[in-house]
Amino acid sequence: MFRNPDPEAICALLREVKTIAVVGLSPNPDRPAFRIARALQGFGYRVIPVRPKVESVLGEKAYASLSDVPGKIDLVDVFRSAEHVGPLVDECLRLGIERLWLQDGVVNEEAAGRAVDGGMTVVMDRCIWRDLTSLPPAPLPREGGDGCSPLRGSMSLTGPALGRPGGGAA
Repeated sequence: MFRNPDPEAICALLREVKTIAVVGLSPNPDRPAFRIARALQGFGYRVIPVRPKVESVLGEKAYASLSDVPGKIDLVDVFRSAEHVGPLVDECLRLGIERLWLQDGVVNEEAAGRAVDGGMTVVMDRCIWRDLTSLPPAPLPREGGDGCSPLRGSMSLTGPALGRPGGGAA
């Protein structure tokens, strides 16, 4: 049976990654994928939208598939239903991507097991934003650090304060 990494390992994973490909990133600001990806940008991560038939999201060029993305992907964050995870794992393994994050409600034990057996680190059925705001503090990439959030829940997924510690505009 699949088990997520412990909180310390998840925090270490979040410290290591800089570029996150978000599969299923919606251009609709009311969708959770959009709000969470925007928050990831606020944390200093580069977000690469992976969604066919979309030109760009959040100021970043969108790609139809992971294979189309130029450059290194540190983490794939999945906002697709569980039946799409198997082919995504195959693509990640083919591309040598080492980390896969399946958002809340995305559960595919078989695919997660194949990913782990292929050498990937997998986090399943967890919200990356929630972990970034609740795991032990450390400097963020935008602050020259490499860690989990020092904000500990002070960021909102809605409104103008998103991505801004203490709120307010840039």
